[in-house]
Amino acid sequence: MLLEAHRALASALAEGLEERGLSDVRAGHAAVFLHIDRRSGTRLTELARRARISKQGMMLVVDELETRGYVRRASDPTDARAKVVKLTAKGRSVATECRRAVQALETRTRRALGERRYDGLRDALADLVGDDPE
Repeated sequence: MLLEAHRALASALAEGLEERGLSDVRAGHAAVFLHIDRRSGTRLTELARRARISKQGMMLVVDELETRGYVRRASDPTDARAKVVKLTAKGRSVATECRRAVQALETRTRRALGERRYDGLRDALADLVGDDPE
């Protein structure tokens, strides 16, 4: 049941992104757009932790977004050996639209379930995944 819910929500998010003219942005890209520090950028390992995916999985998403011109890798000013992932101007615009699409999806879900059931669902999901990594 959880896998089906995940698929349905990912599909709804993809539709919301498509409606915003973001036909080349997948729901999986939200892992970057929702967790990156918009101004300073974020190390890939931190993005992976925040999004609760493997470093390798995050690297694939970042590679894809870099190819599409949404992010770039830059030297970390605090550690010359490390890189941070930064949004490009195009990426900042997409991050804003991605956040709006997620908010719209959450609003629709809240409306469909009602306040009490929605809050209960969020509480139950939080129990399953543990503390918020942010």
